[in-house]
Amino acid sequence: MDNYEEIGERLEELPGKIGFYYENMVTGERFLYRADEKLMAASVIKLYVMAAAFRRIADGRLDAGQMVTTSKADFVPSCGAVAYLHEGLQVTVLDLVTLMIIFSDNTATNILIDLIGMEEINEEIRLLGFKDTWLRRKMFDVEKSRQGIQNLITAKEVGVFFRRLYEGTLVDEASSRKMLAILGDQQLNGKIPFYLKALPDEPEIAHKTGEDTGITHDVGIVYGREPFIVCFCGNETDTPRFERVMAEISLELYQDTLR
Repeated sequence: MDNYEEIGERLEELPGKIGFYYENMVTGERFLYRADEKLMAASVIKLYVMAAAFRRIADGRLDAGQMVTTSKADFVPSCGAVAYLHEGLQVTVLDLVTLMIIFSDNTATNILIDLIGMEEINEEIRLLGFKDTWLRRKMFDVEKSRQGIQNLITAKEVGVFFRRLYEGTLVDEASSRKMLAILGDQQLNGKIPFYLKALPDEPEIAHKTGEDTGITHDVGIVYGREPFIVCFCGNETDTPRFERVMAEISLELYQDTLR
């Protein structure tokens, strides 16, 4: 590919803090732009909650079919469905993971954080080898957010997370495949997939979004003739503008693999 410099220039034009990671899984080509910068994670941190859940399912500490009963005390606003359904709803642990990823459900996420433990999730993040990624608060914890306590990611560490998923080495091969299948059912598709989903040969995409005021992310794997990882991460930015850039660059990267 010969337009990495142009991609860098387009990212440079965006306001705020921008991180980007690209890796072609066939050719090994990589392009990183400020990929080590620590950024507020928004819902991308849910990837690591999922990994911690699957680690415990794999080693028997957690039962994927365990029933969990929801309570009004668990309900938090914004993304997801659980908080808008009746109290006392019974869902499995695997249901919670699925809702957390495909609808970015904040209530499901917080239930899982309580079930696994925040310290234990951070231990899992370290076990996976990530030093700049941190889960520091639950979703929609307004008080801690006001205090400046934020969950953190970098584009590079998220990119490596997806590389290990692709290679089947995140937790183990079976867990990696299951996590990719859940990510492939993502329902929030207005960023990386925006133009790709309109193509006659629409590629499969396994990805996770994140957003908040001035924050927008989309990170994942685009499958095709040459599957590639692409991670867009932005803080303090013009979110509609950055999301258009995400969609355009993702389409261009995919088209390049067809040449």
